[in-house]
Amino acid sequence: MFGFSFLHRKDKESKEFYGFFKNVLGFKPRNVAVYQLAFLHKSKSKEIHHGIKLNNERLEYLGDAVLSAIVADFLFKKYPYQGEGFLTEMRSKIVSRNNLNRLAQKIGLSSLIRYNRDSQGLYKSIDGDAFEALVGAMYLEKGYKFTQHVVIDRLINIYMDIDNLANSDWNFKSKLIDWGQKERKKVSFEVVQVISVGSRKQYETRVLVDGVPHESAIEFSIKAAEQLAAEKTYKKMFGPGGSHVDESNTSKE
Repeated sequence: MFGFSFLHRKDKESKEFYGFFKNVLGFKPRNVAVYQLAFLHKSKSKEIHHGIKLNNERLEYLGDAVLSAIVADFLFKKYPYQGEGFLTEMRSKIVSRNNLNRLAQKIGLSSLIRYNRDSQGLYKSIDGDAFEALVGAMYLEKGYKFTQHVVIDRLINIYMDIDNLANSDWNFKSKLIDWGQKERKKVSFEVVQVISVGSRKQYETRVLVDGVPHESAIEFSIKAAEQLAAEKTYKKMFGPGGSHVDESNTSKE
């Protein structure tokens, strides 16, 4: 399908590559090139023709949409009596960049990613991005049903504690706004900059308390960036446990 001759790897890397698919995902890939492309970060882009570069960003875009649909269907069936708000928040928790980063590291995907190691610290979402690209590659080769089976049965059910995730604090934006209302402080958010990342955009969003800048965060949507910036601000203000003085109100959240 792709025929990227430049993606051939050494014997040791090849064994690790196939071992990952056999032991973690439970299948042997036929179209190896599309999966190798899924692990090719933009910092290692290969130019093939008149400025056209190959990396995993297009597969990441596709995988993001497929993963969102799979997780939505999974949650809809797992929680038949929960409302839209709960389901939306749970999906956000599962597909958040931090959670996908952790998942990619747990399953050993991180070691397969090809990137410019001199700039390692600049790519905070490289693992989660590669995971989404992997989902996109599986969808292209195996179709939706097969990809759904692997994501749910081989990954989410094994490597994620969904019940614990459901009970974990997540909506720090609401918690921060609630605190501001109680303390008569204005909590607001502003977009600092929009960053082009290939065909996608990232948003840097910052928290303001009474107009004073606090923590900022970068994500692929404004809402996700606001949530992460709120979490960083809340934990910095009230400590890692995220508890402020009024414990009577936080214990029920």
